[in-house]
Amino acid sequence: MSFKKVDLSFQSCQSEYFDATVVIFSVPMDATTSFRPGTRFAGNAIRVDSFGVEWYSPYRDMDLKDFQTCDIGDLDIPTGDVDKSLDLIYNTAKQILADKKKPMMIGGEHLVTYPVVKALVERYPDLHIIHLDAHTDLRDEFFGRKFSHATVLRRCHDLVGDGKIFQFGIRSGDSSEFKWASSGHTHLRKFDLVGIKEAIASIKDKPVYITIDLDVLDPSIFPGTGTPEAGGITYKELLGAFDDFENLNNIVGADLVELSPMLDASGGSTAVAAKSLREMVLLLHK
Repeated sequence: MSFKKVDLSFQSCQSEYFDATVVIFSVPMDATTSFRPGTRFAGNAIRVDSFGVEWYSPYRDMDLKDFQTCDIGDLDIPTGDVDKSLDLIYNTAKQILADKKKPMMIGGEHLVTYPVVKALVERYPDLHIIHLDAHTDLRDEFFGRKFSHATVLRRCHDLVGDGKIFQFGIRSGDSSEFKWASSGHTHLRKFDLVGIKEAIASIKDKPVYITIDLDVLDPSIFPGTGTPEAGGITYKELLGAFDDFENLNNIVGADLVELSPMLDASGGSTAVAAKSLREMVLLLHK
């Protein structure tokens, strides 16, 4: 499997693949979406919108053009075939890791996180996960599916085990999911990001994967998502989390998922996603 940069890239991320430290790729998949579809269009919508986002981040005091980042574009997944799509994502992440680079994935529905975590666990058996989301995503099955955007963190737990998943901003899910989490399987914080500093301090030297479902944001800020949930965090709170992530010593990969750009005609949600991606790419470089 070989990769090359795409012409339509995220901002200044136009390094050649073998020169890059961080590799961006997007997954146009919303096959298990249970409410409003459209996340398959997120990657290239963010790329187009990124031309309106500065390369320099005053939050990190870092500039994208100072780092080697390659954007390999949308994966050519077999639309509608969940198993083959997950295999392709897994093999992509595995190759990126074999080439000693960090994966930065754009979803796509949240299920796309699972195969990347699967590849990371093979390289980092002590992998920990920080998960920001409105939803628990801890069902064992959803509509008869073991692999769904509503089961993705349960499937990740199958890989990493108890006590290694830290969930924040959670405000929606079946009661059984909250009970399952509270029995010691995950660290789950309802409604907000309180305690994230302490969680980061406890795992700062561990390999950490960060998965951000952008519906953790309140829909008044981020309406362009398939399953909006009132009562979310503000964008300033999310930026505060990015600041806290700077205290992690070994971020090994990350993703941003669940933007459905056509559900927000104003373009505001896509702008939020593009700015968030800049921050995450810089954190991976840092």
